[in-house]
Amino acid sequence: MKTPEIAHSLAPRQRFLVAFSGGLDSTVLLHQLMCWRQQNPAIQLRAIHIHHGLSANADDWVIHCQQLCQQWDIPLEVVRVTLVDEGKGIEAHAREARYAAFRISLREGEALVTAQHQNDQCETFLLALKRGSGPAGLSAMPTVADFAGSELLRPLLNCSRDELLTWAQQHNLSWIEDESNQDDAYDRNFLRLRVVPVLTRRWPHFAQAVARSAALCGEQEQLLDELLAAELSALVTDEGTLLLAPLESMSAVKRAALLRRWLSMHTRQMPSREMLGRIWQEVAQAREDAAPCLRLGDFEIRRYQQQLWWLPLQQRYAEAIFPWGDISEPLILPSAMGALALEPGGTLRAPAHDEVVTIRFKASGVLHIVGRQGGRKLKKIWQELGVAPWRRDTTPLLFYGETLIAAAGVFVTREGLADEGQGLALTWRKNGQ
Repeated sequence: MKTPEIAHSLAPRQRFLVAFSGGLDSTVLLHQLMCWRQQNPAIQLRAIHIHHGLSANADDWVIHCQQLCQQWDIPLEVVRVTLVDEGKGIEAHAREARYAAFRISLREGEALVTAQHQNDQCETFLLALKRGSGPAGLSAMPTVADFAGSELLRPLLNCSRDELLTWAQQHNLSWIEDESNQDDAYDRNFLRLRVVPVLTRRWPHFAQAVARSAALCGEQEQLLDELLAAELSALVTDEGTLLLAPLESMSAVKRAALLRRWLSMHTRQMPSREMLGRIWQEVAQAREDAAPCLRLGDFEIRRYQQQLWWLPLQQRYAEAIFPWGDISEPLILPSAMGALALEPGGTLRAPAHDEVVTIRFKASGVLHIVGRQGGRKLKKIWQELGVAPWRRDTTPLLFYGETLIAAAGVFVTREGLADEGQGLALTWRKNGQ
């Protein structure tokens, strides 16, 4: 294995953030990149080490990584994370914590580089096989993937662990050994320690064959992506919802393929075959007067106006009242709902001196809104204005005293209307906007 090989796989990129655990794989990766930088000074390297706090040796590993990076003149960022097991298992939570830290650390113009190799690919394929995954799951890890507005690169995927070990020995590299790698209670370690060696003794090129199968599965998924891209685009609205009517006449197989690709636009957490069936039967095919909802992780899938909607879970505040003491300053809403501001240039009147300003999410009685004749209850107003059910109890309502003045971004009441030229505007800046 020669340095130009990694240069060929990564060029023309020049700025890299390297995931550096201090183990054999990431040490070889960082060393190869350092050698490439010696040949090409335009290469910019940074390393990041994640301190999980799971091992008694974790602090020593940090020192080892710091010394090595100092020796190679590579800036190192050490990030300490706290793991909270929410039932997914410690492996999954550690991985989520690592990649969350990578996202935060990654700078504009940088690509993230990780050290997964051919043996890792084999294990990932077998884990997907255990879960009953289809071609998307069996394609395992791609060499290049989108990540945090940039790219995640795995230049060692075609290299075996033996090749990495040979490189390390030839260059007298030192690395740490994580004692948890010998614990076969973890699924990946069980495969690495107990299963793959048996398969390799029987079939010496088993890992290479699995890598080819994973690549073929990836190619088939890419082909399906290309073949279905135009049709999917026609089904997705500007708001990212999925039109249901055209799916009705499709075969179940094609419908599931399109549904899975729509979900992949919103999340990397792909549902099982069973969950796809539930989405179609329990949400898409629910009776017309229903408001179906199915939770998927931290999100929910709903149907409204013959469209499927992908929505983050939100806490409801139907009974809550949030005082807005100083309306010259924005009001920060809870649960990452964003912020409200009252600014000049709108149609709202200012509050009187004796009117306490609050934000609520429920209003009773008959309301009179600008642009509508007669009075209506809030539920009827939501329906007439086409406000989706899940937005009805999460849209901030501005009150002066006990009088409803406006619904953020939706309507103004007659009681809230200002005299001409004297108005305020209620702006709602949601997170991410």
